[in-house]
Formats: sequence, C-alpha cells, structure tokens
Amino acid sequence: MDVIHWRIRIVSIFFVAFIAVIIYRLFYWQIIDGRRLSMIAQSQYFSQTEISSSRGEILSSDNFPLVTNKRVYLLYALLNKIKRTPADIAQKLAPFLITKGTEDDKENKKELEAIENSLKNKLEQQDLVWAALARKVSPENKGKIEALEIEGLGYEGEETRFYPEASMAAQLLGFVGKNQEGRDVGYFGLEGFYDLELRGRHGIINQEKDAGNKPILFGSFLSREKKDGQTLVLHLDRSVQFIVEEKLQKAISKYGAKSGSVVVLDPKTGGVLALASFPSYDPAQYFEEDKDLFKNPLIAETYEPGSTAKVFVVAAALDNKSINEDDLCPICTGPVKIDKYTIKTWNDEYHPNSTITEIVENSDNIGMIFIARELGIDAFWEYFKKFGFGEKTNIDLQEEVSGVFKTKDEWGEIDLATASFGQGFAVTGIQMARGVAAIANDGFLVEPHVVAKILDGKREINIKPKEIRRVIKSESAKTITDIMVNAVDKGEAKWLKIKGYKIAGKTGTAQIPVAGHYDEEKTIASFVGFAPADKPRFVILVKLEEPSSSPWAAETAAPLFFEITKDLLLYYGIQPD
Repeated sequence: MDVIHWRIRIVSIFFVAFIAVIIYRLFYWQIIDGRRLSMIAQSQYFSQTEISSSRGEILSSDNFPLVTNKRVYLLYALLNKIKRTPADIAQKLAPFLITKGTEDDKENKKELEAIENSLKNKLEQQDLVWAALARKVSPENKGKIEALEIEGLGYEGEETRFYPEASMAAQLLGFVGKNQEGRDVGYFGLEGFYDLELRGRHGIINQEKDAGNKPILFGSFLSREKKDGQTLVLHLDRSVQFIVEEKLQKAISKYGAKSGSVVVLDPKTGGVLALASFPSYDPAQYFEEDKDLFKNPLIAETYEPGSTAKVFVVAAALDNKSINEDDLCPICTGPVKIDKYTIKTWNDEYHPNSTITEIVENSDNIGMIFIARELGIDAFWEYFKKFGFGEKTNIDLQEEVSGVFKTKDEWGEIDLATASFGQGFAVTGIQMARGVAAIANDGFLVEPHVVAKILDGKREINIKPKEIRRVIKSESAKTITDIMVNAVDKGEAKWLKIKGYKIAGKTGTAQIPVAGHYDEEKTIASFVGFAPADKPRFVILVKLEEPSSSPWAAETAAPLFFEITKDLLLYYGIQPD
C-alpha cells in the first residue's frame, strides 16, 4: 500500500507541475509576450504599404526655391527573372550610374570599374529574389537603361534634394542624408534645425490579406493619410547673398586668407539677409566633401573679437554714466603695467588727453583700459551679458555654440584690461553682428532669424521679430553711433569711406591664441558696422581668417566691408545724404 501511495503522490506532483508549466506558458504568451506575438501574427495576415511624403521646399524672400525636390528612381533587379549574365548587365549599366564626368575620362575609369564590380556582386547573390542596384537614377538615365531592354530590371520612384542655385548659401541650408535606418534626415543649417517641419509624415495603408497574400475585399482596412513637409520662406535675399558670396570669394583670394565669413542682418527684425562662408561645399554632393566644411563658422566657431569689441565697452560706460563723451584720458601717455604684464597700443603710438571719441578713432588700447576701469568689473560683465555674449542667440540654425565668457568671480584687473580691447573671451560671428544690431536698433537686442514664415498647405505661419531686451538707452545708442561714424571718417580705414554716406563701423585685428600664448604672425581681421548710420538698413560683419597680404583689418576686412556696403546702398536705392 505504501508503494502505491507514493506512486500516486509522484504522479499527482507530475500532473500539477505539468499544469503549472502550461498555465505559466499561457500567461507568458498572452500577457508578457502577447503584444510581440500579436504583432507577428498581424504581419502574417496584414500587408502594410508606406506612402512617401514630399520634403518641404526652402525658398528665398522672393519665393525662389533655394532647395526643392526632383524625381529620381531606385533601380532594382528581380534576380529570378534575370536572363543575361551578371557581368554583361553590369558592364552595360555602369556608364549610366557613374557620378561625375563620362566613361572616357581617365579619372573616372576606376569609379566605372568599381561600379561594375559592385553591380556584378549584387546580381550574383543566390539567396535573394530582389536586389537594389542603384539609388537616385535620373529620369534621363532611366530612359537610357530602359532602352537596353534588360529583363528583370525595375524602378521605384523617389525624391532627392535639388539646388537650383547650386552651392549658394550651402552652410546656411545644410543637406539631407541618410540615418542608420536608411531614412532621409536633415543635417546642419536649416535642414537640421527644421528637420521635423520639412520632413512631413509618411502615409500608411494597412490591409488584411489571405493565405495567397492577396487583399481580402471585405477585410480590415486601416489608413493614415500622408502629410507633405512644410515649406520655409527665408529673410535671405538672393541678390544680397550673391553680392556677398562674390565679394567674399574675391577678397579671400586677393588677401590670401585661409577662410572668410560674412553675415548681413536687418537690425529691426533680426532677419538674416545673407550669410556666407568660404571654403564651402556642394550640398548635392555632400558625401564627397570634407566634413569639416559642414559646420557654419559664423555660429559654430568662436574667435576673440579684438578691437570690434571696443564699441560695446564704450556704449556700456556711456550708458551707466561712468564716463562722458568729452572726458579726457589721463593714462594715455604711454604703456600701462598691470602685474607682470605691460600693455601697449597696437602701433606703439600714444595720444595724451584723448577724448572718448578719439580713443575709438585711434583704436587706443590704453584709452580702453581707462574706460574699462571707470566702468568697473561688475558693470562691464553685466553689460556684456546684456549684449548677449556667453549665450546662444537662438538663431534657427543647427550647431550654434554659446562662446566663452568667464563668470564674474573669475575676473581680475588684467582680465578687465584685456577684455576692454577684445582679448580673453571668445564670441561667435552672429553674436557680434547681433550686438552691433542692438546699437543700430536704438538699443534693443533682437533675436536673429533666417526663416520669415512657414507655409503649411494653405496655412501661412509668420514668424514675428522677437525683441529680447533693451541693452542701452536710446541716447547712448545715438552717441556710440556718432563715435563709430567718426571712426569710419577719421580712423585707420578712412581712405575707404564712401562719399555722401554716414556709415558706422569699427575694425578689429585679433591675434589667434595658440597653446597658452598668442601667435605673433597669424590674425583674424574683422570689420563690423551698419549703414546708413541715421536710419540703419543693414548690419554687416566681415571676418577673414589669417590674411597673408596684411595682418591688419584696415587693409583686408575693411575694404571687403565697404565693397559690400557700396553695392547694397545701390541695390536698396539709398540716396546719399
């Protein structure tokens, strides 16, 4: 009896355990892993088709497309229908898939050979029914390939970005590339910043199918309508952009500069009328370009501003009444020693009893130390933060950096002295242009913007100018403007003055910091200003990196500034005073 009893117990335990395992597996399949299994099941009796949306265009201020779309094709092969040899097909297709030049060019023979080998390898795959051979085949080449009458080839329509103005404003626009999933994604510039708006939303058709993979007439049917991307209309003026790019390229060549950048702003709205940097790249062929060229130097790189920063120091000191316009400099008789440092003027010439206007006119470093001391570290720091240094401008472009501006408790006497003539802190080009735009805009700081409005179908969304804060009083803005006009009329670049116009501006020649010291030969030459001074229509910042013909801004950046200004005064029909 005991044996029978134990046998019954063992069998009972076995059955209980067996039932428990079944219950656990049912719980696991239905509750824990139910969603995944349900999706697998749905994939077996539902077919999903994705309907591509069109990416939004980017238009200049006159509604001309700077970036649009053109129809291209994905070339594929149904491998089980191919009748010719892979080598024969590859040889015939390759000439129509080469990216540049013709098949007779010696430089392209290697590319032609590489394309042939790639096609041959794809066509020889044994474990696939379908193989993609080439993307972005033009309609012209599609027609030529169709004329070959090769069985088993097919085409699927797709879109690619097209640039009617070629590489104009490339670093402002950005480009569209592929992410890890093979989907189109915007990178850099406007394409990166407004990627979600430009991308739109793909449509989906989800339909129940039978065992033969055919749609069931009365089966479940779900759909999501596609939504094309929004279109961006810019403040950018094509004519202004053309003037800027043409003048900048010539200046880089003429002055032997390593690179150069220019930005033109509307001081009232903050609208970017033009923005250019060279060297640049072709966004249509971004995959063949140097990746270092993708970032926009005016927003993604910093530099020490040099003497262009002097206008902000003087504006701040005038605004908080630390100085008056007719004050005389008591220390401008010679070099100034601070701790172990001896500070001199840029040309080692000294001007005793200089007025505030003359200090800016002569770009006098000693005079600036006097003004900065009168202003004091606290006020200096507060005003420069109000002008927007050390913070992003929030311009609608990807990759913006905030610059380098130390916290107030890190400042000492030598920091105040060097900062007064633009050393010891770093800015972006767009920060400098915006700061001077605040002076031109009666003391109000505005947020710079590239996009003026967004078109979403029939709906138009206007992006209103954003006034951030008042930086200096109206009378202070007028006074510093007059001082900047005097600097143009009587300063080191006076030979460039445009007759009949009042133009406010300031040169800046900054040494480049390298490994804890300044390079004595290499400089960044810049000029920033606005015109006409009484009713500013535009603000221009010009920056040339490492000009070799002369290190001085008065002989490199200033001529470029006035050449652009002269053309813009004519373009806008602004009459002389």
